[in-house]
Amino acid sequence: MTLTPVDDLPERAVRVRAPGKVNLSLRVGGRQADGYHPVSTVFQAVSVYEEVVATAAEDYTVTASGPQSELVPTDGSNLALRAARAVAERAGVDEGVHLHLVKGVPVAGGMAGGSADAAAALVACDALWSTGLSRDELLELAADLGSDVPFSLVGHTAVGQGRGHLLTPALSRGEFHWAFAVQDRGLSTAAVYAAFDELHAGAQDLEDRDVPLMQALLAGDATALGAALHNDLEAAALELDPGLAEPLAIATDAGALGVVVSGSGPTVAALARSRQHALAIAAAFTASGVADRVLTATGPVAGARVVAGE
Repeated sequence: MTLTPVDDLPERAVRVRAPGKVNLSLRVGGRQADGYHPVSTVFQAVSVYEEVVATAAEDYTVTASGPQSELVPTDGSNLALRAARAVAERAGVDEGVHLHLVKGVPVAGGMAGGSADAAAALVACDALWSTGLSRDELLELAADLGSDVPFSLVGHTAVGQGRGHLLTPALSRGEFHWAFAVQDRGLSTAAVYAAFDELHAGAQDLEDRDVPLMQALLAGDATALGAALHNDLEAAALELDPGLAEPLAIATDAGALGVVVSGSGPTVAALARSRQHALAIAAAFTASGVADRVLTATGPVAGARVVAGE
């Protein structure tokens, strides 16, 4: 999906596209002393994109357009802006940059839109400034920025460990089709994890229980993959937002192979049999009024990539 034209860029500008994600499985351990929860997750990058245009400038600034762009912070807390500064610091660049974010991934929707912005900014600034940073260096910067940023950088399908930032590529065959029920009301990741802690006292077992899911990916078996979808945070998300039960039920009634809250929510992800079936599930979401927006997508797709410019 191309959100904006790839031509008519300023002379010193780079456009990068990065995907959102769905957690096919998300298993969460108990809260540790450092405040983080260890996770074991299987990511799939899907064709719902963020685009970042990096333009040479004297200072560091950021603007945004697209759905929910008014919710994007434009001060120093912006993750894409922090990514740009990280590249400059690592490479010794004494220039500024203006970042324009074109939103396609839901904000605070459990699909890593902010992480996609950060990954795109890393790639865009590396290209704009010709820093020549290696992929390993970019991954190191990504891990410092946030747990999901490394996956937004690499895309495709991967197993995440630690905070989700330690990635191992996963073998996957074929194409999978998704319908997403998006809510304009976001869910705070921190609040969802706090609710998870209240629901699950003590350490949680992260023993590998995703063998059927990995086998389904390798076989390209959408039916088996749907049966194996799992999210330890789903009950916590439902505790905070009971209305999410409605899109979960609508997708099931529409024949979804599997349905799950994406990450920390509130986006609901439904796996379909085909592209046409994904459109039918999306129509069911729309007709029932259980979503503020509806998206369809395919996966897996590549991570952050330059699509125009230097």
